[in-house]
Amino acid sequence: MSEHAGVSTGDDVQADAEALVADLERAATAFEEARKRVEDAGPDRLERLSEYYDEITTLLDRYEEQATSDGETDVDMAAFIEFQEKVGRFMDRLPEDIDHYDAFDAVDDQMHQKWVKQSDFEAARDALEPIADLVERLDERQRTLERFREARHDVAAREREVSQQIDDLESLLALGDADLDAPVEKLREPIEQYNRSVTEAFETFKRERSARDVLAFVETTATYPLVEYRQPPEDLATYVADSEAGTETVSTLLEYAEYSTSKLQHYVPDARELKRNVATHQTYLRRLDAEPLTVSWPPPNPDTLWWRCREVIPVVDQIAPDGTVTKLRAVRELPQSIDYERLRESVRARDQLDDSERKRLESGAVEAELRTLEPARTTLSEALEEYPER
Repeated sequence: MSEHAGVSTGDDVQADAEALVADLERAATAFEEARKRVEDAGPDRLERLSEYYDEITTLLDRYEEQATSDGETDVDMAAFIEFQEKVGRFMDRLPEDIDHYDAFDAVDDQMHQKWVKQSDFEAARDALEPIADLVERLDERQRTLERFREARHDVAAREREVSQQIDDLESLLALGDADLDAPVEKLREPIEQYNRSVTEAFETFKRERSARDVLAFVETTATYPLVEYRQPPEDLATYVADSEAGTETVSTLLEYAEYSTSKLQHYVPDARELKRNVATHQTYLRRLDAEPLTVSWPPPNPDTLWWRCREVIPVVDQIAPDGTVTKLRAVRELPQSIDYERLRESVRARDQLDDSERKRLESGAVEAELRTLEPARTTLSEALEEYPER
C-alpha cells in the first residue's frame, strides 16, 4: 500500500489522490518508452540475443575464478578445459545469422588461449557490451512494467478505500434519517418470540434425542445454504451413525468422553474407538445450538428475510412444535404486515449510532466529508480506466 493511503479528509484527500495518479502517469510513461525501445529493436531479435547472451555470461561468471590465476594459486586445469569446451560447444550452437555474431566470436577467441587472465575476461565482457545494451532493453521493460503495476495497485487500493469510506458515510446518512422514536417493539417482539421458541425447541431436541438423530438433523441442513450449520466432522458422523454409542444422547457421549479408558469399557463395547472419534470433537458437540435457525437482530432486509425464512421453515419443522413454525411464518410476513423498513432502519440507527456519530450527523460533518471524498474517488477511478492493467 502506498504511503499516501489513509490520509485524513479535506483538501489532503484530493491531493493524495492526485499524487497517486501522477505517480501512475509517470510509471505508465516510463513503461511505454521502454516498450517502444524494445519494439524499435525488435522483441524477437532481443529475446533471441538475450538467450545466448545470458548463456555466455553465465559461463564467464561461473568459470572466471577457476580458469584464471592470481599468480599465487594454480589454475584448476580440469575446470579450465571444461570451460573452454563449453565455450566451444556454445559457439557450435550459435546461429551464424544472429546479430553481433562477431562479438560472440571475439569472446571465443579471447577464451581459447593457453592461459587466460582476468583481463581476458574483462575484454570478453567489453566485446559483449553492445549486446548487453540491447538486452538491457528487455530488463528495462520488465522493471518499468512492474513499477507500473505497483503504482496502479496503489491507485486501485486507495480507490477501494475511498469507496468504502463513501459507502460507510452514505450508510451513516441513511441511519441519520431514521425515526429514532419509531415503535420498534412491533418488530422486536415477534422476532424475539420466535428466537426463544426455536432455541428452546433445539435445546430439548439435543437433550432428549440420540446423538445419531442430532447429527443426522445437522446433515440435512447441508442442502439449505442459508442455514449455516457447520457439518459434523466425518469421523464423528460415521462413528455415531454406525456404533451402539450413537444411540446415546449428546450429553451422555460428552460425559463418556471425559471417562478414563478403563472406566469407559463398562459402558461401551470399544472404549478406545469412542475416545478416538468423540473426545477429539467435544467442542463441536458442545457448540451445536439453535443460532443458525434464529433471525438476526437488527433484522435483515425484506428480501433476505423472506428467503431465509423460506429455507429455515422446513428445517425447524423437523425438530420444533407447530407453534414455533407458526411464529417463524409470522416473522416472514412482517414486511407485509408492518412498516418494516422504517422500523428496521430505526433499530439499526439505535444499534449502530453512538453519540459522536449523531453529533457529526447533526453538525453536517458527514455531508462535508462526503463532498471531499467523492471528487477523489472520481480522480482515482478515471485514472484506473485510463491506465488498464497490463
